[in-house]
Amino acid sequence: MARPCFSRRTKAIVSTLAVSLVLTAGLIVPAAVVAEANDSASARSGVEIAAAAANAWAADAQLIYLENDEPVDAGGRTERWGYLYYSPSLDRSRGYSVGRGKVLQATDLGMRFDAPLVSGNWLDSSNALQLAEEKAGAEFRSEHGGELQSMVLMRSVIELDEPDRTNWMVIYSAEGVPSLFVVIDAISGKVSRTWRG
Repeated sequence: MARPCFSRRTKAIVSTLAVSLVLTAGLIVPAAVVAEANDSASARSGVEIAAAAANAWAADAQLIYLENDEPVDAGGRTERWGYLYYSPSLDRSRGYSVGRGKVLQATDLGMRFDAPLVSGNWLDSSNALQLAEEKAGAEFRSEHGGELQSMVLMRSVIELDEPDRTNWMVIYSAEGVPSLFVVIDAISGKVSRTWRG
């Protein structure tokens, strides 16, 4: 069964902006690496669809957050991606879950969240996952029987020295061991850091 667009756990993460602390507490909904499905797509594939819906809602809507709404496959693709937009004029946020070439669900966030917009020229999820796998993800999965949990794109407080940088955070989990976090500069493709927590 599909999980709701921007679950309560995700809302808790974005509302506090203490992403690194919240993620280490395990509040992101798991998403296992699964075989590619015919309806799966990379994160960039739904941007224009989500943007059109967001701009119909508010002309000044800006993309501020992106995550997988369904399990991500080994190619960085999923059946649904969740795109969160913020409108400064309305001072409100709305999420769009996009899959199969259309908006499947639109949800008002229900709380104030005026996060900075993500940079426009970010790496697609397939590229980000490949970088994460090469850096530490494949080894983590092999050694611990782990799985990909989530992929999140945002300008984040994760990198306090570069708060304006748009990052992919790729999160892996395995039973009985701390999760693995891989942070990737979504513009340059450089893996900026990894940690366990």
